Amino acid sequence: MIEKGPGISSFHAVAHLRRLLRAHKVGHGGTLDPDATGVLPILVNEATKLMPYLVDHDKEYLATIRLGVVTDTQDLAGAVLRTSPVPALAADQIQDALRRFVGVIRQVPPMYSALHHGGSRLYELARRGVEVEREPREVRVYSLALEAVALPTFTLRVVCGRGTYVRTLAADIGAALGPGGALEKLVRTRVGPYTLERAIPWSRLRDARDGAFLGEHLLPAESALADRSAVTLDAAAAEALLNGGTVPVPPAGAPPRGLVRLYGAGGEFLGVGRVLEEGARVKPERILYGDRPRPRVLPV
Repeated sequence: MIEKGPGISSFHAVAHLRRLLRAHKVGHGGTLDPDATGVLPILVNEATKLMPYLVDHDKEYLATIRLGVVTDTQDLAGAVLRTSPVPALAADQIQDALRRFVGVIRQVPPMYSALHHGGSRLYELARRGVEVEREPREVRVYSLALEAVALPTFTLRVVCGRGTYVRTLAADIGAALGPGGALEKLVRTRVGPYTLERAIPWSRLRDARDGAFLGEHLLPAESALADRSAVTLDAAAAEALLNGGTVPVPPAGAPPRGLVRLYGAGGEFLGVGRVLEEGARVKPERILYGDRPRPRVLPV
């Protein structure tokens, strides 16, 4: 995983890593806006098959919100639509407003987002001055902790699920407090098990000429599924599963249902399986290195 720097898109960060690693396939585990910084998990070659599971992880952010300003992008990079005076809000007043944004909430996706509408990205329409109606979507906010208040700004630690727009959260909280608000700064501090403290700093990546030093930062592909139970199969069951079969689960080997990490008898990671029949059998869902034998290629 890397720390994405400011002023670059997640796409450009991935393109830079692809050049450094000279890898055929490189992807990332959750887009960050260009002005946002922080954890950007990178998946390389076979590990890119695990992207759907990585983006499902919860995420943690430090978000600084500026009150009294409303913009077309919901952050300070956008055009200012209006400004308002900021009242002398106490910390407990802000915390009272935050409570209504914890749990399953409904968000209207921002126009400046990568969602599709009629064959175009919303941000493409927005740049042409076109605004379209967007249906509210349910997202989950696990917690909002007030970290600091220095009006007209305050900083929140946000833990949320996939699909949550922190820019929209900032704008909605600003509206709930009265004067409106926009996101001033955003740092993603965690994606699932991946933390900012362990990320490769962008300052080190930005000027790198090759990716030789990245070897020491490689993590096992299965780290993307660290929160899932593991099932180890004997050689015969592993072979049948790799050929697409549904196989018995060893005794006491799996939860009653859901996704699991699959391993062969020698400890090699096979991929992702789904447990069926109240824990009795498991079927393959996403297999890595399907053309065994093969070398292991790991994610950064």
